[in-house]
Amino acid sequence: MSQQDTINWSRKSLAELQAIWNAHIEPDLARDGLALDRRPTYEELVDAGYSGIAYALREHHELTLGQFLTTVGYPESDSDGAYPWGIDDETTIHELELYLDTNLPRKGLAESTIDSKRSRLARYVRTYADRFGPADIVTRVREDAVTPRGEKQRVRAVFDTFDQELDSAESKHKHLTDVRLFYEWLAGDRDAEFNPSRGAPHETRWKGATPDEDDRDPPALEAAHVRSLVEACESPAERLLVVAACAWGLRRGEIAALSIDQFEPSSDGRIDVDADDPRIVFGDERKNGPGRVSVHYGLETLADRVLQLADREDWNGYLFPSSAASSGHVTPDTITARFKRLAERADICVRGETPTPQYGRRFWYRTYADAVETLAERVEAIADEQGSDDASVVVENYLGEGDARKRRRKLMHDRLAEPFEA
Repeated sequence: MSQQDTINWSRKSLAELQAIWNAHIEPDLARDGLALDRRPTYEELVDAGYSGIAYALREHHELTLGQFLTTVGYPESDSDGAYPWGIDDETTIHELELYLDTNLPRKGLAESTIDSKRSRLARYVRTYADRFGPADIVTRVREDAVTPRGEKQRVRAVFDTFDQELDSAESKHKHLTDVRLFYEWLAGDRDAEFNPSRGAPHETRWKGATPDEDDRDPPALEAAHVRSLVEACESPAERLLVVAACAWGLRRGEIAALSIDQFEPSSDGRIDVDADDPRIVFGDERKNGPGRVSVHYGLETLADRVLQLADREDWNGYLFPSSAASSGHVTPDTITARFKRLAERADICVRGETPTPQYGRRFWYRTYADAVETLAERVEAIADEQGSDDASVVVENYLGEGDARKRRRKLMHDRLAEPFEA
């Protein structure tokens, strides 16, 4: 008999739960071969027979498992707590997390891909709960009393809602595919009796309306989206996150590891907000190799963040530090999670998806391309006046690369200031 069958979790005080952890749970985890110098996962607690503690913590002590682990000696998690599924059914949450955190990584899927699938599956179970009460989708496909026909109609009713609420056929099809694959895993590995999403008539229509890979226009934030993100920011850290993605065009991993030492010029952590040509310096670790990224906007935000962090006695120079991570800074997944939470708070949805930092990076690229095109048009007008057929001659002979860079900086600054300062 497992401990969850013998312990009345709901009657235990927080102090009693802490005592049970120290006296019973940790020794059992150690006997299972788990290293006690890292935080155990919910799945590992389930395997050891202690799943009931998570429910008791949430319902009777208003604590997540991660918050409780901090009270018994584990460092704060760098993942900002458990994923907010927005449903109450513990069985469904457990199976979703097992599927996303164990099954999909075994297939070699990238973390960013898994994050997108998590978001779509969360939309599915929340919509299911909105329509039918509890989101007990796993239990229902395991029970003999539930007819496949009835559950298929429920699933298709959720897809009907997607058809009304999601913007693009591509997004609708991605949601349906992720739902179908999750049910297929339940049926193949987790004792589900049937897959209620198979044969949904929506699939043919949505798949047929989805453009081929070569014809897709990658989703990006618009200026109005960036403005909404800025308005939703509640701290210098959140504003710097938006600036780094949308005004500097950095990848999520580059944002996570961003250090004050990378900014040029800077002296002893002091940011010159009036610098003529500030840049971010990257070494060999960058995807495209060493280089510099011009900073066209956002030095004031950077200075605010540095001022905030400078008050910490143990600040290590990272702009998104983490005392729990061995690297000293947060992970790329944490950057994505924070960005998506901010987007949800700002009520931003792009093609039916919650945007990630990559959407902000694409906004920067498109804004920069527009600035370059605008400068080219202006130079072309000068070339016409000078009787030159080649605008590059004007750049070389009349502007010079330095002047051309200053003009691009001015154009980029003006375009970025619009959403950030409106």
